[in-house]
Formats: sequence, structure tokens, C-alpha cells
Amino acid sequence: MRPRARTKHFVMYARPNQLESARLGIVVAKRFAHRAVTRNTIKRLCRETFRCIQIPAMDCIIRLTSPVNTRKDPATNRQVKRILRAELDQLIASSGMNQKSRQ
Repeated sequence: MRPRARTKHFVMYARPNQLESARLGIVVAKRFAHRAVTRNTIKRLCRETFRCIQIPAMDCIIRLTSPVNTRKDPATNRQVKRILRAELDQLIASSGMNQKSRQ
């Protein structure tokens, strides 16, 4: 599968499927996010972003490709979450998928 879109920390792969809805896979390697709380936060942000978009029946994989922060600091503070959320929105927008309005 070839990448559909890239940002500083993420890459997105996508291809059509034969189902009625879209599916999401998230890959967050331990070497890029050392703490479990950081990995879970990234996965939660990916799922929230995916839930807020309207896309056709596709299989999508979002993969973390570079370290988010240091080993000591988890990605749970507001600034890091805001940066990651903006980057995920940019990833979805550059992939050509339509976005619903957030509530």
C-alpha cells in the first residue's frame, strides 16, 4: 500500500474496501512514543479525528513515523495535544477526504 498523505509525525495509508463503512488502523510504535500514556493519547486523538470525518468505505491506517516528545514528558499536556490534533486534521485534509464540522 502506498502512502496517501504525510505530515511531520504521521503517514496515512488508504484503499477502498467492499464494506459499508470505513475502518481505521492505528500504529504507534514504542520507539516513537516510549510511555504508554503517550501512545494511548495519540491513539485516542486519531480515533476522535477519524470519527469526526465523513469518508467513503475505505480501510485507513495512520502510522506514527517520528518521535513525538522526550521519554520523560508524556503527550498529555494541552499544547502537545493541540499540535497533534492540528497535524491529524492536516493529514486528513491533504488526503482528500471530506470533513464534518466538529461540535
